[in-house]
Amino acid sequence: MTTFSEILASLESSDHIQKIELLDIKGSAAGTIENKPGSQGSVKVYHHLYKKYGSISVAAAREGLEIYAEHTGDAEANPGKHPNIDRLFDIIKNEQPLNVNII
Repeated sequence: MTTFSEILASLESSDHIQKIELLDIKGSAAGTIENKPGSQGSVKVYHHLYKKYGSISVAAAREGLEIYAEHTGDAEANPGKHPNIDRLFDIIKNEQPLNVNII
């Protein structure tokens, strides 16, 4: 099985991003992922998904769960431990995509 670290290394750099703002379909704030230690991997994942899909759609969320690899199972077993993965589960469950604003 490929690990999150291995997959992350294959994604485009996100060093130029300060933060990612997530907006619901009404344009209201739905979350922010700052490019700082502890969330840099999530910035890279969400940036990749945004570039590929144009939003964090259901299809993007499914791919995101694959990218998070071993962390996806941990998030499923421990709700709240991985909020950026939990958000992907919510997108799939509610079929409510999120728009992305790259800062």
